[in-house]
Amino acid sequence: MNKQELASYIDHTLLKPEATKEDILILCQEAKEHQFATVCIHPYWMTAAVQALEGSGVGVTTVIGFPHGMNTSAVKAHETEKAIAEGVADVDMVINAGALKSGDDEAVQEDIAEVVKASGGRALVKVIIETSRLTDEEKRKASQLAVAAGADYVKTSTGFHTGGATLEDIKLMKEAVAGNTKLKAAGGVKNEEDAKAYIEAGTDRIGTSSGIAIVTGADGGNAY
Repeated sequence: MNKQELASYIDHTLLKPEATKEDILILCQEAKEHQFATVCIHPYWMTAAVQALEGSGVGVTTVIGFPHGMNTSAVKAHETEKAIAEGVADVDMVINAGALKSGDDEAVQEDIAEVVKASGGRALVKVIIETSRLTDEEKRKASQLAVAAGADYVKTSTGFHTGGATLEDIKLMKEAVAGNTKLKAAGGVKNEEDAKAYIEAGTDRIGTSSGIAIVTGADGGNAY
């Protein structure tokens, strides 16, 4: 896999709440230079990122119900509608982990389905299950509920909890979704070797602040 192919897997990510507009514009310029799949940013910066990337072939991902997932479904749906109106390509939503752990599978699936419905096929929906919060059985269940709700991807992590992606979790999620949705690894993918290992394990997209390090070998990035 060459550097250009590797870059096409990466959502170049900056989700630090203290990031400035200048930081976001630099992120977008880096994404254009390396032709990453998207930049992943907070909703506040959607308009700036969409404008900065216009005509570049690089999309914009924003986050929904982030980072805890405990907003109501109506709020998540509204966030999604607003994001699509602003021109984003992907939305990465966080599941309701409390409902999952309460055994309310129907509520979890309906929460995801509301975002999928709001997207109307106009943006990819990636569902963050936050693997570090879950048992293996809960990871399987969350992945399968995302599939049942019509999500395009199941994603490991927000990068804001106690752990990020692991190869073991990607393999578990791949088995759980049985080819019915794609997978995104996020949190802790820091270099080319890591990225290639995740892709080989079945990852279709990588969320990382270390995209430049991955494709150039340079230092950079943070925990995400």
